[in-house]
Parts: sequence; structure tokens; C-alpha cells
Amino acid sequence: MKTSVDFDCFADSYDEALDEALTASGEDRQYFSKGRVKSVAKCLRRMSRKPHRLMDFGCGTGVTTPLLARMLEAETIIGVDTSLRSLEVARKNHESNQIGFLPVSEYVPTADVDLAYCNGVFHHIPQAQRARALRFLYQSLRTGGLFSFWENNPWNPGTRYVMARCAFDRDAVTLTPVEARRLLRSAGFTVLRTNFHFIFPRVLKALRSVERLVSRLPLGAQYHVLCQKSIRSE
Repeated sequence: MKTSVDFDCFADSYDEALDEALTASGEDRQYFSKGRVKSVAKCLRRMSRKPHRLMDFGCGTGVTTPLLARMLEAETIIGVDTSLRSLEVARKNHESNQIGFLPVSEYVPTADVDLAYCNGVFHHIPQAQRARALRFLYQSLRTGGLFSFWENNPWNPGTRYVMARCAFDRDAVTLTPVEARRLLRSAGFTVLRTNFHFIFPRVLKALRSVERLVSRLPLGAQYHVLCQKSIRSE
């Protein structure tokens, strides 16, 4: 999970630091946040799934959490993180009757989450702790629940450039899509699909309409692995 010491320091400047790193793409964090959630919503519609209880794993300052609640039409959503200062910011700006935030250490998995979402979290989790983080997610999901796993694509030169410019990503240990799928399967998840997103920067936005046609090719700045807690699990 995101280390609380590092992200407590960045909690009050996270958005600005990320937008600065993303300058080369010509877009800001909101463009990417909305694009990710919109893609998840499309996946759910194709599957005729409407999740009621969501988890935003590694929610940070909670910027994406309201988007998930609104665009996925969730009844309740819980954001969890290890950074206590980030959670303070999230509560101040986004907490409501529908949305809540908790430290990971205080959340007890009860297998009642329909969909868990995380973005750019696992490259901050020490490799030796990633299996434990996935076990936490697996135990949080109900049987048949979905896990929307987003990560930065280390095969994309633009991604490597942006991460090198981002103060809190410089020491991150990225996962390739192959490594991510292997890790997810070893945790008991069934991988349903892998897609690549955000291929073209703003200067080439006229080409974005064709991205969906090549989303299976490892070209995008990020990749999305949609997986499921086995319906045969306990």
C-alpha cells in the first residue's frame, strides 16, 4: 500500500505535483481519473453489473472517490489508505452519507464489497507486501465481486518519463501487465480482461477515437486488469 510517511508529506500538494508531472501529456489528473472510471462503467454495462458497495483502495486524498460513486451509481463507497493525512483531506473535501474514509488498519474485511477499484497503488507497495494487500482486497470482496486494477504501463516511454518527473513516483517499482496478471491469479482472482488506455497525448487527440480498436495492444500509458473473486471461493 502507499507508505503513510511518504504520502502524509504529499497530502496537501498531491494534486499540484501530479498535474505538474502530467504536463507533457497535455492533460491534467481529472482527464485521466474520468477516463478510468468511464472505462470501468462501460465494462460493467457490458456485463450487466451494477455494484452497490464499492471500495476505493489507496484512495489518497479522495479525488476519484466521488467520481466512482457518481459514475458507477454506487449506494455506498468506502475509501481506504495508509496515509492518515491524506484521509484527513479526503474527509474534509469528500465525505458524505454515501462516501466514507478509513485507514486500512481500521477496516475489517467482511466480504460485502461488490467492486474494488485501485489506481497506481501497487507500484508503491513493497514487493514483499503485495500479496498481503491482495489478500485484504480478496477478503473484502463478496463472492463473484469484481476488482478493477489500474497500473502505469512501464512499457510506455511516456509513462516512464512522467513517473521520473513525479516526486512521489521516482522510487516506485512498476509492474508489467504480465507480472500484474500473475500476481492477481496467485491471489485467487480470475482475470477477465486486460486493456490499455491513454495512448495518444493531447496534441494527437484527433486519434483518440481509434484507441478502443487497439486497446488490447500494450501501447497505452496505463493498463486495466478487470478480475473477479472466484464464484467457487468460500
